[in-house]
Amino acid sequence: MDEPADFWEQRYASSDRVWSGHANRALVDVALTLTPGRALDLGCGEGGDAVWLAEHGWQVTGIDISPSAIARARGAAEAAGIAADRVRFVVSDLESWADDGPYDLVSACFLHSPVSLSREQILRRAAERVSSGGRLLIVSHAAPPPGSRFAEHHPEGLPQPDDEVAALDLPADQWEVEIAEVRRRPATGPDGEETVLDDGVVLLRRR
Repeated sequence: MDEPADFWEQRYASSDRVWSGHANRALVDVALTLTPGRALDLGCGEGGDAVWLAEHGWQVTGIDISPSAIARARGAAEAAGIAADRVRFVVSDLESWADDGPYDLVSACFLHSPVSLSREQILRRAAERVSSGGRLLIVSHAAPPPGSRFAEHHPEGLPQPDDEVAALDLPADQWEVEIAEVRRRPATGPDGEETVLDDGVVLLRRR
């Protein structure tokens, strides 16, 4: 099996662009309801979410395992005219990265991987970085995107919002579930066809 660092670097280095460059819809919808503060973007990729957050008043740290992805994220922030003290990008494995925190918003959008990924462990550690009154946002595929190989890579099935909450098993006296639902959104498939995607959205607030 490929090492995660090698797999994801090859994934980004072999293409001029992997993602759209736009922020994820669920993150935008949630963040617009919050007072900007410090944000942590786990698996930030080419920086679409982090750049949007910085443009909307957040001070952002984006983490990804791929140097090529981080180089593009830094380029996107520079192209958007974002000051260097508003956003920083770090190359690191999420399974070992650590910093001082805390953060008012920790987001993990589509943190899926066809190679080894200790997803639940990463998300539990992410919860530890959320400040009092802060939020943990998890956005995931609730159903395989059309034409994808998700069923092959995830034979156990994709986690649903209630599954995500149960797997985290955060203390109920310390955390409040604000959102745990599937949201549908229009999208364009790899061949240009119009389709609809199901996103699992979980928003937890630290009391």
